[in-house]
Amino acid sequence: MADTADISALKDLYDFFPLGGVTTNPTILKHAGLKLSVAVDNIQKIIGNGMLHVQVISDLAEDIVREAKIYKNYFDIGDSFYIKIPVTAQGYKAMSKLKDAGINVTATAVFTQQQALVAARAGADFVAPYVSRLDNISSHGIEVVGDIVQNTKEFNLHTRVLAASFKTVDQLYRVSMNGAHAATVSPELLMQLMRHPMTDISVKTFKEDSEGLYDISF
Repeated sequence: MADTADISALKDLYDFFPLGGVTTNPTILKHAGLKLSVAVDNIQKIIGNGMLHVQVISDLAEDIVREAKIYKNYFDIGDSFYIKIPVTAQGYKAMSKLKDAGINVTATAVFTQQQALVAARAGADFVAPYVSRLDNISSHGIEVVGDIVQNTKEFNLHTRVLAASFKTVDQLYRVSMNGAHAATVSPELLMQLMRHPMTDISVKTFKEDSEGLYDISF
């Protein structure tokens, strides 16, 4: 998934990249300089039936539930809509209530295996561990992702791991090899993800070697 509200970048990516959806949060909206209603409207026009993850800003469980229901009705995205809730005590309480109400939940700002496990037990559809932010404090974000994935298997949980917060392609490689079900990535890193200089060299060689050999018009 693309972790952005940059409409221009999303248009470029969706022209060719098989993305599963878009994730947003208040910081992303601030960077894009867009209000929530405008950002989501523009994103919906680009992603169609793709998943859209929108974060709440309320603190208390009852307020989180009310905010989530308002967004669900306002944006009218159906089952493609996921409400992002930070893993706080009030957040866990709201997750259970929202799942009972039939609203998809993504638990965000996850930094430990324990936080993810509690969110999964509360009914979260996705848990989003922050990889780079953990690495920045020497807490080994990749290992945390692996531990969470292992828990989902051991305890037969239906929660999926949506790894987040990346700075390098290598981090993406390692979370995928550690079983992450999905990753939400900036447009810049997504562009790096699909490129390799040896691919460029190979394509250039193919083009050169084809001279005078491809005699069928197209």
